[in-house]
Order: sequence, then structure tokens, then C-alpha cells
Amino acid sequence: MGISESKLVQWPPSPSPSPPAPSPPNPELKEQWRKFDWGQKEDLKKKLEKFCLSHDKVKDIKILVVGPIGAGKSSFINSLDSAFLGRISSRALVNSSASDHSFTKNLKGFSIRSGKKTLPFVFKDIMGLEPKEFEGSHTEDIISAVFGHVTDGYKFNEEKPLTDGDQQFNQNPNLSDQCFCLVYVLPADVFQYTDDRLIDKLKIIRQRISDKGISQVVVMTKMDEACPLVQKDLRKMYTSKKIKEKMELCSAKLGVPMTNIFPVKNYHNEIDTDDNIDVLLLKALEQIVQLADDRLLGSDSY
Repeated sequence: MGISESKLVQWPPSPSPSPPAPSPPNPELKEQWRKFDWGQKEDLKKKLEKFCLSHDKVKDIKILVVGPIGAGKSSFINSLDSAFLGRISSRALVNSSASDHSFTKNLKGFSIRSGKKTLPFVFKDIMGLEPKEFEGSHTEDIISAVFGHVTDGYKFNEEKPLTDGDQQFNQNPNLSDQCFCLVYVLPADVFQYTDDRLIDKLKIIRQRISDKGISQVVVMTKMDEACPLVQKDLRKMYTSKKIKEKMELCSAKLGVPMTNIFPVKNYHNEIDTDDNIDVLLLKALEQIVQLADDRLLGSDSY
């Protein structure tokens, strides 16, 4: 009797099909994790143009900008200026070449302009921080600058901080000399690799000025370089899981609350301004000046 074809067994047996490869995790959240209105640029701009200080003895709010070399401190100041002017500004000089040392050597203040009007905010640029003790700006110089002891134009000495015996040390700063907000500018693309010695310096500064109630804000730059999703579409900033993780890491390392951390993109390659870049910058500025003005209102001196 012949064997039925239905009973024939293939040998060797066919291999079982491999299970499908798991799909990569979605890098984007379904909804914005921080409520953000991308259409508020003009409202923010008008609000900041009309901003009036709460203290009649102070004509402008001084804001000190600190951060590691290459983070984009000077570019942040230029980008704010650009957002108001509607064109690319470059008053604060920026080093376009890769360098291990700070391009900024002197303390210099930059007012923010809107058309022909000068707004009551002055951003002070300082030498970049470096991990090593005798490189970059000293923590004592930054603290002294916040309290108004460092005069404009002072050339920083990497070997030693300014002391009260030096000619350019302002012994008796008035309210107009003092800074009422400290802005840390930190690069998101490499923040997780930041040297612990530099983080320790930032923590020392943070503790010393926190004791005096000075407001502190973190501006995280290079978000487009930190996240491919944001690089393609800046409006993905607050739906990007990676950006949220970067900001949470920054908050954990420095102790700055998430409400005071703002992601931005500085102008770098652009030759024209962009509304999406501007609205992120202006929102960060709004929070900075409000916090600074709150501190100014509550104190005649430190």
C-alpha cells in the first residue's frame, strides 16, 4: 500500500519563522509635557518691551550669564537681541573655532534693544568656566560679579580671583551695580559628560548666592544637536522624550527646579530670524526678568 502524500514529513524540517524584531521605542510623547504656546511670540515681545521695573531707583536689571566654554553664553545674548531686532545680531563676540579656552576675557554688559528702544535689561557676559582650578573664571569672581563688586571692563585673571584690595573691586556696590538673576547657560548635547569638577563649581556658586535669595535660571542650548527629532522640527521640543530627560538630568545635578530650566536654540548658522527660535528665547527671557524683578522688589540691598 502506498504512503499517503498527506502523511509525508519533510526532512529536515523547515526552520520556524523568526519573530518580528521589536519596534524601536517612540522618541516622542503624545502630548506636550510642558504647556507651551508656539504662537505667543508677538505677545511676549510686546510684554517685554513694556516691562517696567518695580524699583524706582534702578533703571535696568543686571543679569549675569555664566557657563562652561563653548556652551553659547555670548550666542544666547546675541540671539535675544536678534529676536527683538528681527535680524541677526552679533554684538557679543563669539569664537567660531573650536577652542579649549574662553573667548570672553572681560566683564561686559549688553543691553537688549528693540528697534531704537533700549529695554531695561542688561546681560553681563563673563569668562567661561573650566573644570580645572586655575583655568577659566573663578567661582569667587562670579559670586563677586553677582553682588556688584566687579566693575565693567575688568579683565579676568585665571591665576587668582579679584579681591577687595584690587583697584577694580567695588567695595560699596549700589542696587544698580548688583545682579538680580544668575543664568547658567549649559549645552544639552554634551551635558551628561560634563566634568564633575565643573558641576561642583556650579554648585558652590548656586549655594552661595541662594543664601542671599538670588534667582537662578538654567538655559539649555544646542537642543537641536541633542535630539534628532528637534533638529527636524523645533516644535517637537516639548514632546521629545530625550529633551525632557536632558532637563531632568540637569535639574538633578544642579538642584535647579524644572520650572526654572528652559530649552532654547541659539542663532548659529542662520542669516534670518525664525519665529520658533524667537518664541523659545523670549519665553526664557520673560521668566528671567520676572524672577529678577521679584528679587529687586523685595530688597534694597543684599
